[in-house]
Amino acid sequence: MGEQPIYTTRAHVFQIDPTTKKNWVPASKQAVTVSYFYDSTRNSYRIISVDGSKVIINSTITPNMTFTKTSQKFGQWADSRANTVFGLGFASEQQLAKFSEKFQEVKEAAKLARDKSQDKGETLSNHSQEESGRDTPSSNRASSINGTDDEKFLHVEPEEAVLQTENEHLKSAIEQSNTSAKKWETELQTLRENNARLVDALQESSANVESWKKQLGACKEESDTLREKIAELEAQCNEATQEKQRNAQLSVRVQELEAELHDKEQELENLRKQAEIIPQLMAECESITTKLQTAESRNKELEGRVDGLQLDIDDSQQKQVNMKGELKKFMDMLDGKIDELHEFRQGLSKLGVDN
Repeated sequence: MGEQPIYTTRAHVFQIDPTTKKNWVPASKQAVTVSYFYDSTRNSYRIISVDGSKVIINSTITPNMTFTKTSQKFGQWADSRANTVFGLGFASEQQLAKFSEKFQEVKEAAKLARDKSQDKGETLSNHSQEESGRDTPSSNRASSINGTDDEKFLHVEPEEAVLQTENEHLKSAIEQSNTSAKKWETELQTLRENNARLVDALQESSANVESWKKQLGACKEESDTLREKIAELEAQCNEATQEKQRNAQLSVRVQELEAELHDKEQELENLRKQAEIIPQLMAECESITTKLQTAESRNKELEGRVDGLQLDIDDSQQKQVNMKGELKKFMDMLDGKIDELHEFRQGLSKLGVDN
């Protein structure tokens, strides 16, 4: 049957930096397929991942391996044969949990396969020792047979040939067992060395995790500080908006005041035009006075006309008094308007300075 996939998932693949042994180096630009394979002929398990035509993971699982979850969506394991540490980043916690459970199952299966192989080796070794122990009594039985030398030869030769053949097989099995034992000892020593390296790498990884946690805490504090600054800036923006609204209201008020000022100036202009008539009235008044004096001088001459003209004089004087009263009222009103205009200009100047 060969190798068959028994579990498949997708993840981002990383490898530890071989120089620093601290930083992760991406082995794939995007999430790729990661599969568990079982080889029925060798009774072994492997994790394989291929990105296009490139094999980025080819890790044979041994009982000494350990899959470690370093975060909610990231896990890693060390491969001593490949002399590296693989890391997988999953899209969800569920995928990481399933992959970790499968790793533990495959690890237990690899351990059972190794134990069975060791049991077979021990059984074969014990069997060879038992067969070698049987050689001595067989030869003794062959030498204790009664009869001539020819008869002894006829009785011993077939049994010795069988025992020699079995001894050869047992010796070959023992040599293979010894070779396998040496090989296993070498592999065990290699695994121990790799385990020590992995422990160092795990300690470095733990130190890196602590460093990353500190960096994360610093980033969180910086984020909180930035949020506070953003809140302050938003408050300042709100104040600026309110200030713009106040400025807009003041601009509208200034326009209204300018319109009122224009109206006041127009009214003042009208009053000025009316004030230009005052000299004419004064001239007329002086002319009337002159005429009155002339009339008085003529009154001496025309005493006869005094009675008739007295009424005219009284009327003229009354008109003059009325005209002077109206003129005084007009001057008072003009002074009041001028004072109001002056106060209005002062108020407008203060408003322009405040704005």
